[in-house]
Amino acid sequence: MRRIAVFVQYDGTNFSGYQGQPNVRTVQAEIEKALERIFKVRVFTQAAGRTDTGVHARMQVVAFNCPSDRMSLKNIKDAMNANLPSDIHVTNAMEVPKNFNPRFHVKKRIYHYYILNSKEPNIFLRNYVWWFPYELDVERMRRASRFLEGEHDFSSFKKGKDEKNPVRVIYRIRILKKGDFILIRVEGRSFLRRMVRNIVALLVRIGTGEWEVEKAKEVLEARSRTASPGTAPPHGLHLHAVLF
Repeated sequence: MRRIAVFVQYDGTNFSGYQGQPNVRTVQAEIEKALERIFKVRVFTQAAGRTDTGVHARMQVVAFNCPSDRMSLKNIKDAMNANLPSDIHVTNAMEVPKNFNPRFHVKKRIYHYYILNSKEPNIFLRNYVWWFPYELDVERMRRASRFLEGEHDFSSFKKGKDEKNPVRVIYRIRILKKGDFILIRVEGRSFLRRMVRNIVALLVRIGTGEWEVEKAKEVLEARSRTASPGTAPPHGLHLHAVLF
């Protein structure tokens, strides 16, 4: 039986996250329903990341054991797109080693967070960017982000009762501004739940001038969720790429 990996994009607006769960619409459930319609048997999948409710993906990688040895990779891709809803799309399919697990074999995950920093909102982008109407100092945000790069205990940036090991490595944070748009790009191998959104909330608080740049170091070293500000909205977050 072949092992197949597909590259998937999805608009997370109307999903309760990626991971399958009962009585709600999830990306994983829609993908597995499509595969079952194609192959007439239940097909279980594994993904590179588990995005939260409202979070989008420009490049998610999903792997599964293919029940058919006859279908070409193009036919698998086309059949999936014919059976998936309009807010999920497969961009590519490839054969991978039988032990391939995208969650554990990934070397880098890249998240993009988009902020519209303008006086007026853009209603056409309301599901894809965080509209923030107050002035942000991008240079202050960049200086603060340097404290978060490298290997640290990110307990201050996890979701409340997340029991996973809080030690993570952030390879790089880049903050770019073009016109009214600010992009916060966070690169790492793995992240705690809501970690990127909590980092964005901290950088925005510093960007307003309400907190000093060095506050980023204080929050990190506190290793307590209560030391950090709130969580940035989910719809500004996009899983941009996963690298193997």
